[in-house]
Amino acid sequence: MSNNSSLDGGKPLRRVMGDQGIFVQVFVAVLLCINFLLIITFFTKEAFFTNMRYILFATALFSDCINLIITDVLVLFYAFAFPIPMGSCLIFFIVSSLYNYVTPLTLTAMSLERYVAICMPLYHVELCTRQRALQGILIIHSLSFLPSILILITFFSIATIGFFEKYGICSVEVFILQRWQGHFRSAIGQFYFLIMCIIIAFSYIQIMKVAKAASGENKESIQKGLRTVILHAFQLLLCLIQLWSPFIEAAVLQIDLNLYIKIRFFIYVCFSLAPRSLSPLIYGLRDEAFLLALKQYLFCFAGINKLKL
Repeated sequence: MSNNSSLDGGKPLRRVMGDQGIFVQVFVAVLLCINFLLIITFFTKEAFFTNMRYILFATALFSDCINLIITDVLVLFYAFAFPIPMGSCLIFFIVSSLYNYVTPLTLTAMSLERYVAICMPLYHVELCTRQRALQGILIIHSLSFLPSILILITFFSIATIGFFEKYGICSVEVFILQRWQGHFRSAIGQFYFLIMCIIIAFSYIQIMKVAKAASGENKESIQKGLRTVILHAFQLLLCLIQLWSPFIEAAVLQIDLNLYIKIRFFIYVCFSLAPRSLSPLIYGLRDEAFLLALKQYLFCFAGINKLKL
């Protein structure tokens, strides 16, 4: 977040936090509670943590939780103009950047899993094992860490050691010292999302071909898989729009500071929080097996509490 937005001591942002910040904090708290509940449900059935589909789902949930906590803490720091050491800010940046990529890459992997399950059913058992899922998670985190490394290499080539002795408002932009670094960061993000969009589009087209040739109950199952891929594509679209937000914010900042603050708040809610509210909907509520396990856990939990009373 740009330091320009704290020109008047953070007062405009405090006003936004007073008007709309409570809504964001409640929204984040609800999302975290739902995600934690779904993660607990994931560990209640052995069938879930031995199935690639559910392992990737749990990975996406965990990634969303980390991202929600980190971004919410940074929003609060920024809103109240709370300075922190730049060394600590670097840690926030690395973790935030890592999990910004883990979720969309996991969604892409989940789309590929649906493609294999529907278009290559004979190979699904062999390719989509628990071991392969864990290997996939390792690859996802490695690929997600790469953009942070590249951005930090460009940063350390310019920054001085004294930078880390300073206190300031933590944001990604404090590590962008030259304009070309911002373009470089944007290019990396757009390249990643272009590849992910191509993979999801490929999965959708191949599943659609199989759906046209299918019939009966098999066709209904394939149609459900097709809708899942479409929802993943919608999540990726929201994440992609977030990549363009720095350009929108920079243009608005030149016009009016208060408008810039409102636009930035809108982008945070719609393109950062909203995509992370879809994961529980796509698998947690639409998947019959997972929904049944969730209901059983809730009934069991409620029963234990009644016995205690």
